Amino acid sequence: MRAFLAHLADHGRVSAAPYNQAVAALLFLYEAVLGRRLVVSPSDVVRAKEPLRVPVVLSRDEVRLVLAELCGVPRLVALLLYGSGLRLLECLGLRVKDVDFLRGEIRVRRGKGGVDRVTPLPLAVRGPLADHLARCRLRHEREVAGGRGRVSLPGVLERKLPGANAEWPWQWVFPASRVHRDAASGEERRYHVHESAIQRAVQTAVRRARIPKRATCHTLRHSFATHLLEAGYDIRTVQELLGHRDVRTTMIYTHVLNRGGLGVRSPADML
Repeated sequence: MRAFLAHLADHGRVSAAPYNQAVAALLFLYEAVLGRRLVVSPSDVVRAKEPLRVPVVLSRDEVRLVLAELCGVPRLVALLLYGSGLRLLECLGLRVKDVDFLRGEIRVRRGKGGVDRVTPLPLAVRGPLADHLARCRLRHEREVAGGRGRVSLPGVLERKLPGANAEWPWQWVFPASRVHRDAASGEERRYHVHESAIQRAVQTAVRRARIPKRATCHTLRHSFATHLLEAGYDIRTVQELLGHRDVRTTMIYTHVLNRGGLGVRSPADML
């Protein structure tokens, strides 16, 4: 095992993340699958230290260019990623009851680390999102009338709340266009839009906008945090909105503020 990991590090040309993934896979193979006790403890296995990388951030003008190349559901999702600081799966996993138009907020359920949080619902998305949900509700009501219109519920809610999977508050904000047949119940159910569809749409929009950056859906979340800090918001507030457990994770965005490298003025500009 040590020889394989050494070969992987020296000749495999892999970065820290896939190396650590290989370590975890080997430990699982030996202990959980083969049932063999390792001579050394798992803590003695050397893991690679992943370098701290500064995230890619778009300027406000670049965000406008990307959004201009999007339409329909991908545009709504991108607006929420940038305007609310959501992760992609957090956004796609939203239920109707999680969006509060009156209070202007979105409640993220079981985010990264299983923690709930509240984040703002942008004014720019409220009108288009309300129209989108109105169309979704009409389709849902037609499906319920035909004995369908069900979704999967998290955890044990399927058993605790019988019939709730067909109720409007539990429906996805961004439902998929196709239904699937649930293996356990045999019922037709609808899942949310697949993340790959949004990822492809955003990457295509970045190329069409001719932005020379490796921007992805997560870049919009990075831009949300950076632009809030540029606007003078407290880093603790940004930490809460992003759902970071440690403020040191949020502090990475102080390195990409729109003030030049590390926020200092270059001596070349003082000549």
